[in-house]
Amino acid sequence: MSVEQQQRTVNNLDKEIADLQKKKATYDKKAADEQKRAANVSISSNASPATVKSRLRDIERHNEAANKAIQESANLQKKIADKTKKRNDAYIKLQNEQQIELKKNEKEQRRALENIQRAYKERLSELEKQWKPTLLNTFNEESMSTPEYDVFISHATEDKDSFVDEFVDELRKLGIKVWYDTTEIKWGDSMRKRIDDGLRKSKFGIAILSPNYIADGKYWTKAEFDGLFQLESINGKTLLPIWHNLTKQKVMEFSPIVANKKALTTAMMTAKEIAIELSKLLSNQEAINHG
Repeated sequence: MSVEQQQRTVNNLDKEIADLQKKKATYDKKAADEQKRAANVSISSNASPATVKSRLRDIERHNEAANKAIQESANLQKKIADKTKKRNDAYIKLQNEQQIELKKNEKEQRRALENIQRAYKERLSELEKQWKPTLLNTFNEESMSTPEYDVFISHATEDKDSFVDEFVDELRKLGIKVWYDTTEIKWGDSMRKRIDDGLRKSKFGIAILSPNYIADGKYWTKAEFDGLFQLESINGKTLLPIWHNLTKQKVMEFSPIVANKKALTTAMMTAKEIAIELSKLLSNQEAINHG
């Protein structure tokens, strides 16, 4: 029996029990009323034998009605107990069906996630085939060993005012060299070429993931994100994600692999605090390189 059918069974039994309880309450009230009427029948000491006999019949009649109501109430109580037992058994079956359904849904969700991850890995593999020859041909020892920038900022234009401009300012206050399109792409420049240069010449790549960043049709953010992924796979450059106005579920839908990366979020940290974390990361890397 399905969850829906089992739920209907429980609901029907709940309704039947409620109706029986209502009927029982009616009989309980009738029994109490009849007992009260019997108790209220008075016989005076100077009443005639006929009056006494009539009053005794009234008392007997009220008591019989009360006893009958009590018996009906007892019968209903037995039915209520039987229905309650059936209802409890049905509820246990409902819970079991719900557990089975939950496990089934979890299995389907896990299968769907595995399919997403598999498709994403296939996509990365295809991208690597497309990007790797070009990147390897254009990288030279000088650009690999002496990056011009500490960090490349990949972002959606719509997020500049709400976070990105302030974040870049905080990074530059800390002496961090930032590749940021506002200052690096000049009038007449090839955006594709300038972005490729910025990606190649940066130690780290920060992707500021937001609803604007992952929206359908965002060509440049998609291209930058794919480029950052390929650089990480080729020469170990680190992709650093920042979540801006974005839930983990949305990140998971966009990229299960990135969702598993440790990220900083603007919901918990200010632009200055995140900039300080990057400064610490750069200092640690510098110490390792000179250690």
